[in-house]
Amino acid sequence: MSKECARCSQKAALRRPKTSEQLCKSCFFQCLEDEVHQTISSSSLFKPGERVAIAASGGKDSTVLAHMMTLLNERHNYGLDLFLLSIDEGIAGYRDDSLETVKRNEQTYCIPLKVLSYRELYGWSMDEIVKQIGTKNNCTFCGVFRRQALDRGGVLERADKIATGHNADDIAETILLNIIRGDVPRLSRCVNIITGGEGPLPRVKPFKYTYEKEIVMYAYFKKLDYFSTECVYAPFAARGFARDFVKDLEVGGGAV
Repeated sequence: MSKECARCSQKAALRRPKTSEQLCKSCFFQCLEDEVHQTISSSSLFKPGERVAIAASGGKDSTVLAHMMTLLNERHNYGLDLFLLSIDEGIAGYRDDSLETVKRNEQTYCIPLKVLSYRELYGWSMDEIVKQIGTKNNCTFCGVFRRQALDRGGVLERADKIATGHNADDIAETILLNIIRGDVPRLSRCVNIITGGEGPLPRVKPFKYTYEKEIVMYAYFKKLDYFSTECVYAPFAARGFARDFVKDLEVGGGAV
């Protein structure tokens, strides 16, 4: 016997990971969108008239972020000037393909796209850097370069803020990594929903309280166009251990 949606009388299509509710697709969409709106409103992430760069990689998180920001901006009259900001690290077989997804999203959501490359900014592609330094710390280098590239792109495009797709799982992984490293200053900052507030270009996390599983489910049921292939250098990243550990905790019954 099929179960009914906990919010309406329709047939349930899924069991929501965050609340264990049986929901139909429409109610799930509404719940998640309402929660993200509540996060944005309660934390005062934006002000009317601001120009906001959506950090867009073409992956599930940034694609759902672009979709929701466009939707909520119109639904709740945020009054934001949105655009997509993508960084081309120069990773053959990965970033070149994912950028094609971002370009399609530009057309889908009718918001402009700005692409900056490592070669344009630094004179090197990530593939060339790896050839010089190897794979041991390449993700650390790439992370630093990428953050700086987003900042520079935001400044060039006169953005007031950068919105990123970091979700609750990402933050849990970062906390774990900072504990392992004994990095107390970063440990205190990594949970903030707004970072860099003292500088000219703050970053905000509308998905801070959103589970990764629910982002995946939203993208799947909405049939959003996103790129799902992992970076070719990801297996060498320390974050992989933290991610596996967090997933093991979830399997064991813990909530992240």
